Amino acid sequence: MPTAEEIERRVEIADTARSERRSAAARRVGDLADRHAELAEQLGGIERELGEVLAESGDVIEIDELAAFTDVPATELARWLNNAKPGRAKRKKSTGTNPAKTTQARKPAASPQPAHTNVAAAQDIPLARSGTVPLPAVAS
Repeated sequence: MPTAEEIERRVEIADTARSERRSAAARRVGDLADRHAELAEQLGGIERELGEVLAESGDVIEIDELAAFTDVPATELARWLNNAKPGRAKRKKSTGTNPAKTTQARKPAASPQPAHTNVAAAQDIPLARSGTVPLPAVAS
């Protein structure tokens, strides 16, 4: 059976080897990620340039002709062209969660005349001294 010191030494050796492998893996992934970012940036620039050339030459040659001449699929050419075109601004669809946009949150339109609870006042009928509304005479 190994002693406590021997066990610690074995663990340390195993940990050192594992740490070295982990560090090497992390460095490799970091290097590859950097290369990927650089290449993606270059590729994006080339795709923008392709789209600009396709847009500029659209009046003299069509996508299908270019595809036939270059053996580049028309779908790829169309994608580059569409990505080069500035997109129209689109309105965001309402999710219905904005209370300012809901019908309940809107204030009702103000009526031109104040609401009256007194029928006589609403109809501009003068009140008698007794506080009752005089009724129009009914012909019999």
